[in-house]
Amino acid sequence: MYFRYCILIVFSVLCLTACRTDEVIYPSEVESVAVTDDGSAMGLYLLNEGNMGSNKATIDYLSFGDGTYTRNLYGERNPQVVKELGDVGNDLQIYGNRLYAVINCSHKVEVMDLHSCKRIGQVDIPNCRYIQFYEDKAYVSAYVGPVGIDPNAQQGAVYEVDTATLRIDRKVTVGYQPEQLVVTKDYIYVANSGGYRAPDYDSTVSVINRLSMKQVRKLPVAINLSQLHQDRYGQLWVVSRGDNGREPAKLFVLKDEQVIDTLDIQCRNICMAGDSLYYFGMALSGEKTYGIINVRTHEVLPMEWITDGTELQVPYGLLVNPINKDVYVTDAKNYVSSGLLLCFSAKGELRWKVRTGDIPACMCLVAR
Repeated sequence: MYFRYCILIVFSVLCLTACRTDEVIYPSEVESVAVTDDGSAMGLYLLNEGNMGSNKATIDYLSFGDGTYTRNLYGERNPQVVKELGDVGNDLQIYGNRLYAVINCSHKVEVMDLHSCKRIGQVDIPNCRYIQFYEDKAYVSAYVGPVGIDPNAQQGAVYEVDTATLRIDRKVTVGYQPEQLVVTKDYIYVANSGGYRAPDYDSTVSVINRLSMKQVRKLPVAINLSQLHQDRYGQLWVVSRGDNGREPAKLFVLKDEQVIDTLDIQCRNICMAGDSLYYFGMALSGEKTYGIINVRTHEVLPMEWITDGTELQVPYGLLVNPINKDVYVTDAKNYVSSGLLLCFSAKGELRWKVRTGDIPACMCLVAR
């Protein structure tokens, strides 16, 4: 009996490691969530960062149809991929029938089928950060240089990728440690952080001529820029993270490549939905704020999008359903163990919550 037991254990281990040698396997897990399917979307993908160096970036998926939440879907659907998704998931976007995950410290953009999450291919880009699309091209911001604080860290770049062939067509050098970007018909705007060069941060938004793929100018804004979004009025909203209290975080509005407004708001994350910009912030004291801004008037509305007293330990990712105005927010907890995904109604009341992977970061809705 003991011998048969040992044979069974050995066989099980061989099955698990046949395709992925010398690594830990993180199998998928399935849980039921009490969601209401109102027809506004098919489901929601969530990219978990995982701790740097742990190779634990994962993708979760919530089906609104049957309320099934699957953790580590990518690992289950792609058993042949060595090291699974990779190290530090930084951005997740949908374009056409494909899902694109930017895996920062694995220096790649992972490309998957939208509906099956099966791997199509990858694009190798050093220290990549964020991705956006325009006319069958993907544009990816990248720090380019090695990971780590360095006063001599090199300038970053934006790469243009053909979405049909997954080949890099062109690249352009921009500012230091570029983060989020906005792509329009004629221009690409990218927020430069200079985070590796702290406290000598960058403070500019690079403007790239999309047709020539040349940087044409830099717009001075504020130090340590991170998130960048465009509203329906052509305004750019850019977050400055400041400098750990020495210089406060703020939110800036740009129009016609000029700063036209400054809001003294401590933003960690922002999300656009129609005329509303949703944000949350967390002060050094740990105090959290949740608010909404009218992007047409720049008015900070006298309301929060959590109204029922729900407490989050470390709010991290943010997404708003543009149809029913449900708000999805993630809680990174202690950054080393499973986080949470929570859904709040348009009235700010908790609908449901579910356990995620480590450091749940980016989300995107799958349209019907």
